[in-house]
Amino acid sequence: MAGYSNIFINQNETFITQLTLTDSNGNPYNLTTFSIASSARRSYFSANTTINFVVSVIDANNGIIQLSANSATTANIVSISGANMVYDVLLKNPASNNITRVLEGQVIVNPGVTYYTAV
Repeated sequence: MAGYSNIFINQNETFITQLTLTDSNGNPYNLTTFSIASSARRSYFSANTTINFVVSVIDANNGIIQLSANSATTANIVSISGANMVYDVLLKNPASNNITRVLEGQVIVNPGVTYYTAV
């Protein structure tokens, strides 16, 4: 069973968060050989992806990754009052091609007012 953690995004801001991926016993995954993907959708049943997170491995031996999205991406999130999104993180083992969902949760979007434009 995947771990559960909510993430919070401020609309119009660069989003960056670090997460530790652990197995069912609470031990961090050794990510040295895994491929990792993460995205968010309006619901589990949405056909379209709202955010494809950029995933960076911060500490492979201790299972620490970083999810990020630039401000242009977060600006395009339509914030609907009371409507959160869902996300997950998948690991792919290149040796076996097995894919495992290791983390999931809600994405809570805080709507923004000001859109920054370069002068």
